[in-house]
Amino acid sequence: MTENWYVVYTIPRWEKKVAQLLTDRGFTNYCPLNKVEKKWSDRNKIVEEPLFKGYVFVQVEEERKWDVKNVQGVINYVHWLGKPATVPQVQIDTIKKFMQEYQQVEVSDLQIDKNSRVRIRQGLLMHYEGLVVQESGTQAKVHINSLGITLTATFQKANLQALPKKH
Repeated sequence: MTENWYVVYTIPRWEKKVAQLLTDRGFTNYCPLNKVEKKWSDRNKIVEEPLFKGYVFVQVEEERKWDVKNVQGVINYVHWLGKPATVPQVQIDTIKKFMQEYQQVEVSDLQIDKNSRVRIRQGLLMHYEGLVVQESGTQAKVHINSLGITLTATFQKANLQALPKKH
């Protein structure tokens, strides 16, 4: 039987701990970690923070699905139409590829409908479309919608193709 990917809500700031507890209990899970530069008065340091605050992906067989809720730190499944929402494997793969290629990714649940729509021309996100939200010199910051959230990354303008405006 095929295992589905689900998303669970966690206690705030418990994402990494929940991922470890799920692993310890034999559940396949994914907690995307974002490398972020933190600045202190005496130094800068790269730290790993969960990309999705309050969420962890878990892959589990239907008959073990409810055992996940017994893991400390798991609040509940994310629901869609009254049932735990499933996430296609292709979406998990896309997030993994995105996280391998980019650092200091920003997540936003805001829907932005201004500025230029673009298509990425090369790299792991080739053919994905997004919205330019900021530009500076030879670079542009682009929002890419996936899983109902927005991922933000900076690209070289040369790697972007302008798309016609929608009317």
